[in-house]
Amino acid sequence: MPQLNPNPWFAILVFSWLIFLLIIPAKLLNHLTPNEPATVNEEKHKTNPWNWPW
Repeated sequence: MPQLNPNPWFAILVFSWLIFLLIIPAKLLNHLTPNEPATVNEEKHKTNPWNWPW
């Protein structure tokens, strides 16, 4: 039964996993995010109490 012959399919499996694990993440990590996170000031914001109108 030729479909049980693992010779070509095992090589395809190994090469596809090498592509998924080595090549694609390296290409994805080269891209920079467009919005770098900004540092937050440690100053306390002055808050005013809200006087309800009733």
